[in-house]
Amino acid sequence: MAVLVVYASLYPFTGWRWPVGSGPAALLVLPWPPWQTPLDEAFNFAGYLPLGLLVTVAAVHSGLRLRTALLLALLLPALLSYATEVTQHLLPGRHPSLKDWLMNVLGALTGALLAALLHLSGLLQRWRRLRQRWFARQSAGALALLTLWPVGLLFPAPVPWGLGQLGGHLREALQHLLADVPWADGLALVLAPSPVLQPLSPLAERLASLLGLLSPVLLAYAVTRPGLRRLVLAIGALGMGFVAMTLSTLLNFGPAHALAWLTPAAAVGAVGAALAAAAALPLPRRLVMALGLMVLTALLALVHQAPTDPYFAQTLQAWEQGRWVRFHGLAQWVGWLWPFAAIAWLLMRLSARGAAS
Repeated sequence: MAVLVVYASLYPFTGWRWPVGSGPAALLVLPWPPWQTPLDEAFNFAGYLPLGLLVTVAAVHSGLRLRTALLLALLLPALLSYATEVTQHLLPGRHPSLKDWLMNVLGALTGALLAALLHLSGLLQRWRRLRQRWFARQSAGALALLTLWPVGLLFPAPVPWGLGQLGGHLREALQHLLADVPWADGLALVLAPSPVLQPLSPLAERLASLLGLLSPVLLAYAVTRPGLRRLVLAIGALGMGFVAMTLSTLLNFGPAHALAWLTPAAAVGAVGAALAAAAALPLPRRLVMALGLMVLTALLALVHQAPTDPYFAQTLQAWEQGRWVRFHGLAQWVGWLWPFAAIAWLLMRLSARGAAS
C-alpha cells in the first residue's frame, strides 16, 4: 500500500530538477496553497485512510498494544506523506502542499481509528477466523492480487479483461535508453520499431476475453478448497469484472458509452469464462494452479498481438494532463504487471514444498 501511495504522489517521475533559488532548508517547508481543490483533498484523505487502517491491523496482529499501534499508524504515514510532499519540490507540475499533508494525516488517523473500532468490536478477530475457514494458508499474495485486478481494468485494455500488454512499452523504453550506446547496434532486432499490429481475429478476441476473465477466478480457486466457497468467489470475480469494465468505459468515454465494451466477442468470452469456471470447481488446488499458469501465459501471448484501443488515444491526453494523472498512471502499471505478478505467485506456490492439493 505504501508503494502505491508513493507512486501516486510522485507520478510521472520525470523532469527532476532543483528549484531555482531554493536552498535545502527551503525545501523542508510546505506552503499553504492559495487555491481550493476539493477533489484533490478527497483523494489525499482517501489514499491514506487504508494505509492507517492496515498499519494498525498489522501492528495489533503482531502483538503490539492498541495504543502503540495507533501511534505507529499516525506517525509512519505522516512521515511518509511529508517525505513525498518535500520530494514534490523537485518535480515540475507537482505542488507540495501543507494542506495535502494535513489531509493525508487526517486520512491515516481516520483509518487507524476505524481499525481500532473493528478490533474492539471483535470484527477483526471474526475476519481472521473467516479467512482461515475460507482460504488456505499463505493466501495473502493471491488475495492482494485479486484486490488489485479491478484497478488494472480501469486502464483501457486492448480487449476486455486483456491485461498485461507490456512488451511494446518495454521495447520503446529500451530504444530510448540505448539510443546513443555504440555497442547496442547489435541489438537491432530488439530495438527495431514495433510492427503495426492488426486487429485480432474474432476467435482470438473471444479467447482473449475468456482467458482474461477466467484468470482471477482460477487465482481465487488456488487458495480455496473445492466446494461452495469457490462458486461464491467465482460469481464475485465475474461480477467484479463486469463492474470494472463498465466503470473504465464510463470514465474514459462518458456515461452514454458505459456499456460500449460489451461487444458480442466480450459476451461470448464471458459465457466461456463462466462455463470454464464451473468446470474447474472440483479440481484440486495444484491442478488449478497449473491451469492458471497456462491461462495467464496464453492471455499474454494474445494481448501482445493486439493493437492498442484506438478510441483511447482520444482521451489519453485528458488523463495525462488532467486531475486523473496519478490515478491513470497507477491503473496503467497495475494493468501491465498484474498477469506477471500472478504468474510469479503461482510459480512460487507450485514450487513450495508440501503445497496442499
